[in-house]
Amino acid sequence: VQSAMRLARPNDLELAYTRCMMSFLLFHPQPERVLMIGLGGGSLAKFVYHTMPQARVTVVEINPRVAAIARSHFFLPPEDERFHLVLGDGAEYVATSEEAPDVLMVDGFDTNCQVEELATQGFYDNCRALLADDGVLVVNLWGSDRNFDIYLRRIETAFDGLTLCMHAERRGNIIVLGFKKSPGTPRWSDLRERAKELEASYGLEFLRFVDALKEMNMHTEKRLTL
Repeated sequence: VQSAMRLARPNDLELAYTRCMMSFLLFHPQPERVLMIGLGGGSLAKFVYHTMPQARVTVVEINPRVAAIARSHFFLPPEDERFHLVLGDGAEYVATSEEAPDVLMVDGFDTNCQVEELATQGFYDNCRALLADDGVLVVNLWGSDRNFDIYLRRIETAFDGLTLCMHAERRGNIIVLGFKKSPGTPRWSDLRERAKELEASYGLEFLRFVDALKEMNMHTEKRLTL
């Protein structure tokens, strides 16, 4: 299942990996420009649009049928001054845009695996170049993909090692964050306080995201280290 929606609460994030992708808020809590590559059912686009009134959201989707289904069955919001849907190639858009987003979210899968054009070294290099000076890349990868280590090394190369990984709640999806500018070495106590505030604002399990950061990343007893 790649997209899911609860009819009673169509703007919620039902799938664990989509909620985990919102972990970037621990490091960039007030994004004003969000770019998404890959629409799917539009869950992330709807959540950001409806919960972050300060943010302008652009989504690039290559398949017009996916866009049509998101509109007809998943309550995708109509385009306005804050929401824009681009039908086109995500890799080309990243290579040619001058948007400078604060957050760039990449969720590019076809039927079976990661879309190759959205996982090359050149693509990740272009992602870093496009981001604002303190921007964050958020990538959804499949941990059992035979090329996972290759993709992760490419992201690490593009972002000079300023990366973090975390498992989604249901093992399988691994979310990778790439930072254009170092977020420093935040204290666990500070991250947990921030997580409590974010949980109150967004209703997502940010405290679990903080715990997940300890599983796959360098850290000390008191700090997360990048």
